[in-house]
Amino acid sequence: MERVQAVRGMNDILPDAVHWWQKVETTAREVLELYGYREIRTPLVEKLELFARSIGESTDIVEKEMYAFPDRKGQWLALRPEATASVVRAFIEHNLHADPLARKFYTIGPMFRHERPQKGRYRQFHQIDAEVFGIDDPLMDAEVMIMLCDFLQRLGLKDIGLHVNSLGCPECRPRFREKLKAFLQNRSPQLCPDCDRRRHVNPLRVFDCKVDRCREALTDAPELAQYLCEACRRHFDKVLEYLSDLHVAYAVDSRMVRGLDYYMRTTFEVITDRLGAQNAVGGGGRYDGLMRDLGGPDLPGIGFAIGMERLILLLQQKEAWVSKKPQVFIAVLGDEAVRQAFRLAQDLRAHGVAAELAHGGGSLKSQMRRADKLGVAHVVIVGEEELARGVVVVRHMVSKEQDQVPLENTVQFLMTVSTVESL
Repeated sequence: MERVQAVRGMNDILPDAVHWWQKVETTAREVLELYGYREIRTPLVEKLELFARSIGESTDIVEKEMYAFPDRKGQWLALRPEATASVVRAFIEHNLHADPLARKFYTIGPMFRHERPQKGRYRQFHQIDAEVFGIDDPLMDAEVMIMLCDFLQRLGLKDIGLHVNSLGCPECRPRFREKLKAFLQNRSPQLCPDCDRRRHVNPLRVFDCKVDRCREALTDAPELAQYLCEACRRHFDKVLEYLSDLHVAYAVDSRMVRGLDYYMRTTFEVITDRLGAQNAVGGGGRYDGLMRDLGGPDLPGIGFAIGMERLILLLQQKEAWVSKKPQVFIAVLGDEAVRQAFRLAQDLRAHGVAAELAHGGGSLKSQMRRADKLGVAHVVIVGEEELARGVVVVRHMVSKEQDQVPLENTVQFLMTVSTVESL
């Protein structure tokens, strides 16, 4: 019978890799909660309309990448391709704007996009997502970016860069859009088919294209910074001032647009040169107006998302992981010793000592081989002859020395030697 395998681009996370995920998730929760964020968990499946209205119908995500399907009643649903729209929907649906403490949220979990799997980018991928609602202050823009950098630095990542830009607002962006459309019309023969289509429906998307000939065609394209209104210019200048006040290194990247239509004013990415073409570890920006467009109160918003797969690739390049292993292996000799060994294993675990019990018995030689493969520091040999004398044998795997220890003192003895060896 043919084996059933995982869906392409949707990967198992095996026990030998899970510790990286736990490290990232634990650090994320510590940092986000330090800055006052509270966790929220939303469904993996939402109404398709939510993403079409928020992300933009002309984006690649909605047009090409979403996993969309009708349910049994004909209602179109989608696996969430990103988290912001879902968090905004939950905020509106549960009237969280009435709670003065409900301003900062985070969520951690899987997203889904049907695109070509590549290094650090899969069809089921995982994100750490942070969102802030109701605060229209350039200081918050700076704080969000600083928090993102703080998180990455706590993970030990230093060789990363912060790129920032302003996408303007509905007042000033239309002027730039028309100027860009005119420019792209003259460059149409040089553009890839996708960008030639984008120049009509969403010309800013061409800046997000990774095709070399499109990048070359945009070399002398107009820059949005030249068309910012006075309010957007002041906002962006204040953001840069706040970053500089805390000595945060950044680069203004006038071609950075991000991949979602709801962004306006401040946008940012954290990039690295260690992951090839997909060089963004995380990014985000301000999306004032999104909540209103989804039927909620007209509250501003800003947030970011971090791709966990790419982040973990960076951590694995940086350091090797020493996996946790049991501290003690309990070898059992004879049927009568099993129950006593079982009690001893539970007693050790209750005192915080990781213990592995020799299930299934076997010769002492085979049990010692298993203990050696596990890499334990100590083996406790529980045999019928030893129990008759009220003792167990503790073998120290590094020195190969052995001690006879009274059964009732075994836990305290192992806790003591483990503490001394760790000093």
